[in-house]
Amino acid sequence: MTQFRKVLSIQAGQPASDGAGVKLTRVFGGRGVEQFDPFLMLDEFGSDVPDDYIAGFPPHPHRGFETVTYMLEGRMRHEDHMGNVGLLQGGGVQWMTAARGIIHSEMPEQEEGTMRGFQLWLNLPGKNKLNDASYQDIQPENVPRLTTEAGVQVVVLAGHFDDGQVRQAGAVQPPDTEPLYFDFDMPAGSRISPRMP
Repeated sequence: MTQFRKVLSIQAGQPASDGAGVKLTRVFGGRGVEQFDPFLMLDEFGSDVPDDYIAGFPPHPHRGFETVTYMLEGRMRHEDHMGNVGLLQGGGVQWMTAARGIIHSEMPEQEEGTMRGFQLWLNLPGKNKLNDASYQDIQPENVPRLTTEAGVQVVVLAGHFDDGQVRQAGAVQPPDTEPLYFDFDMPAGSRISPRMP
């Protein structure tokens, strides 16, 4: 039986900047974040003006949560205090578990063109907050993509996609927070009903 949830509010993203002045839209985060638990923040970044992103995110700390960066276009280099280095490209995903602490940087690896994507922050369960930090770069060719019978294109970033006809495990299995994270490209008039736990 299908269960529907009530929409509590609709909020517009707010212009913001972070890092060394990267322009972005903060979809949610800050005031009222408790209603989104375990989601702490969602930023959308996207510009073809290099001054909007070129300064990047120099070394900075995180602790107690996971960051998920889904790059749609562009190239971003990750480096952290544990010696991890990775290049995130359009279509790829970076999943970083800060846990007891990590210092990292995310710097553009391009001087022109479009840089576009999303970064989601997920609160870790209390039992995982003091674990060792970890980091994964999933290249675009390792991120599952499928098309449903209705013509909806689905990118399965994390969790399991299941619409009753197609079942696909995501690129990240299993993160500590176990979210479902999908990207849908839906033709006009199409519908999709993924099963939810």
